[in-house]
Amino acid sequence: MISTLEIKGDWNIAKGKLKQKWAKLTDDDLQYIEGKQEELLGRIQKRTGEAREAVEKAVKEATASCGCK
Repeated sequence: MISTLEIKGDWNIAKGKLKQKWAKLTDDDLQYIEGKQEELLGRIQKRTGEAREAVEKAVKEATASCGCK
């Protein structure tokens, strides 16, 4: 599980990567509000139908590769 998502700065890059992976995601789905990590993961999971672990992994990879952790 992602313990914290301290996403700052280049979140737009991470959003783009997640939208490439799951084209059905919208900007509203990926609206990150500090302290609302669980809501963000839940929205992605609901929209994509992916398992929680897959969503956490994808978010972690997207944020790690953009340097926005």
